[in-house]
Amino acid sequence: MAANKHARSVEWVDGAVRMIDQRVLPDTFTLVDCKTVAELCDAIKSMLVRGAPAIGAAGGFGMALAAMQSQATTLDGLVDDLRIAKKQLDDSRPTAVNLSWATNRILELASGLSSRGVSLEQLKHGIIEEAGALAEDDIDINRRIGEFGAAVVPDTANIFHHCNTGALATVDIGTALGVIFTCHKQNKNIHVWVDETRPRLQGSRLTAWELMRANIPMKLIVDGASGSVMRTRKVDVVVFGADRVAANGDVANKIGTYNLAVVAKENNVPVYACVPTSTVDLTIASGDDIVIEERGAEEITHVNGSSVAPADVPVFNPAFDVTPYRYLTGIITEEGICYPPFTESLRRAKESAESKIKAVHESRMNKLLNQ
Repeated sequence: MAANKHARSVEWVDGAVRMIDQRVLPDTFTLVDCKTVAELCDAIKSMLVRGAPAIGAAGGFGMALAAMQSQATTLDGLVDDLRIAKKQLDDSRPTAVNLSWATNRILELASGLSSRGVSLEQLKHGIIEEAGALAEDDIDINRRIGEFGAAVVPDTANIFHHCNTGALATVDIGTALGVIFTCHKQNKNIHVWVDETRPRLQGSRLTAWELMRANIPMKLIVDGASGSVMRTRKVDVVVFGADRVAANGDVANKIGTYNLAVVAKENNVPVYACVPTSTVDLTIASGDDIVIEERGAEEITHVNGSSVAPADVPVFNPAFDVTPYRYLTGIITEEGICYPPFTESLRRAKESAESKIKAVHESRMNKLLNQ
């Protein structure tokens, strides 16, 4: 982003999905264009693009790619092609619910427009517009999360942050880091503890980079230091994002989140997950039902291509863990802060957000029909 500090993590440019290659940061800033659904799926799997909201936006644009490149000559044929693309995109990273939420949003729009007899070109145009709107919505959502979250952070707070949840993990601004950015803009004189976040080092490579560019005071620590820092130094609040939130408030997030939340509770430090309501999955009763992605052994056995473990060592590499709801003080969304009982507060927030989306959806469809 040093080359173009206003570049978004993911955007639609000249019929392609342009993304910041997060695998090579902070040393190299590179923009990559994906021109097919297959290329985009590979980008998601390889974590060229990462972060639940950013993956969701990429999925929406992936559906736009599928629509553009479809050879279908009928509306039903185009919708069938979109269903195929949706499955390919959804399967690329199964834990982050924002991906399937976004592809489903596009598919619902396509099905709705198709049933109203629009032309093929109108349908394709509508899909591209909806994917762009989804990305713009993410920025507004993050702004609101930041404002709600900043309200619970005291002046001169020491904030503990896990993984990366900033402009790189979203379309722009960020979720948990968005809270931190908002506090900084409000001159709260905050300081941030950033853990490295093994094995892919999103904390040291990405979060530290974003905070330093914003001139926000911070210190980078190893993952294993979190307990010692909380016990011996002042930590006022812990914030992190999530890739899926179950109906009961259990949170699936980057591996290491559970450890952090348990240590925070032991030291009487409040813990907040910061998520858009698109991350809340009311169809999942608890975290026990969330599918946890397992990734390759090389993420643990190698760093920057160099081996740090014996050859052929057995490895278990879950990308996420589940933090039970009892370790959370609250869950910060664009609809406000949800507090226990989460089964009630999360449902209210989700239903409120979905009703707004439905109204906007209907308005956009009517606008397209009248063009």
